Amino acid sequence: MSISLRYAARTDIGLGSKSRNEDSGYAGPDLLVLADGMGGHAAGDMASSTVVAELLDLDGASFATDEALRRLAAAVRAANARLRAEMDDDPELEGMGTTLIAFLRSGNMLALANIGDSRAYLVRDGVFSQITKDHSFVQTLLDEGRITPEEAEHHPQRSLVTRVLTGRDDDEPDLSLREAKPGDRLLLCSDGLPDYVAGSTIEQIVTGDGTPAQIAEALIAIALKAATRDNVTVVVADVIGDDEDGPSSSTPQIVGAAAAHDLAAEEADAPTSPAAKAAALSRAANAPAPRLDDNADDADDAAAPVLAEEGPRRFTGLRRGLFALLVVAVLAVIGIFGYAATQRQYYITQHHGKVTIYQGISQDFGPISLHSVDTVSDIWVADLPSYDRSKVTAGSLTADSRQAAIGIVENLRSDMVTCQAQAADGSSC
Repeated sequence: MSISLRYAARTDIGLGSKSRNEDSGYAGPDLLVLADGMGGHAAGDMASSTVVAELLDLDGASFATDEALRRLAAAVRAANARLRAEMDDDPELEGMGTTLIAFLRSGNMLALANIGDSRAYLVRDGVFSQITKDHSFVQTLLDEGRITPEEAEHHPQRSLVTRVLTGRDDDEPDLSLREAKPGDRLLLCSDGLPDYVAGSTIEQIVTGDGTPAQIAEALIAIALKAATRDNVTVVVADVIGDDEDGPSSSTPQIVGAAAAHDLAAEEADAPTSPAAKAAALSRAANAPAPRLDDNADDADDAAAPVLAEEGPRRFTGLRRGLFALLVVAVLAVIGIFGYAATQRQYYITQHHGKVTIYQGISQDFGPISLHSVDTVSDIWVADLPSYDRSKVTAGSLTADSRQAAIGIVENLRSDMVTCQAQAADGSSC
């Protein structure tokens, strides 16, 4: 029996301090992709959208099963090489990286590539299971039997990844093939969902009735209700047979950083490609509504007699001037309180090669810096294990207080000492 996909992609920036969405999601007739960018000063949103852009040409192509897996692997390698090229062209991007989950359909088979701690789940015959393995520090602890699954859900270092796409030659994803059956439901999600929502709750929603769009929206809603401080992105796809009622999906959907970066910009000569369709759909969905008050003012001005009295005109000008002053005052107040809010945040990155606590957030507002060095530790970033080093370099370790930030630094110190002890014993860490 031939199969097709009915799908939906949704995202939200979350309730944390991030000012931009670093996730990217794509859903098309033959391709499902989710990438969670790592940033800080480096551009996590650029990393995720760059990688998704490299994979889009796979959608709509026809491959034999073995060829599909080879093509997917080649596309991931090309995406990783493009990350390296982007960083070589712009040193400010150095240290960016991204997770990746990608499914490429070939007949009734799915080629799967996975790297990082974003996840893919499968519902088959009512059974909910995770079909990807996290490349994370916590997963390593689980594999070694040092913590339980329950402890893993709330581990303070659950965000530390051990393998992502960073432009290095050794960034290799897990590759596999699996059969897709009518009735299957796939969920791809960034860690903004499972890090804040219990697995049992996710299972209850995903195994419930509803269209992929309804399921995706419910997952985003529950993540926000759980006060997720990270970007949260989901792609939901139902596998349907050719004898089932209702059409499969045909219009690609693109969300997050990939939509904001307009992946179709380079495809002006091929506006019917999946990427062009998806980006056009995103632009239409996100286009700002007309400002009716401005239009009304324009209409009034156009209809006003040319020889109208000067008094009403001066009054109108005064009114607009006062309104402008009021807007400036309101923005100033918002700016003051907004700046104060940013200074209650902390993050950890490197400064002159050492692990450093910064106060504020890792963005600037024009000429105004929203961050400053709080404490420079005695820990050299180069001495950290690779999974800690990548997080520190990316500036993605955040805290809500200075004390919590100090705790993170001490955890990094503990990991460094453990790693050095293992190295002394001839083991790797």
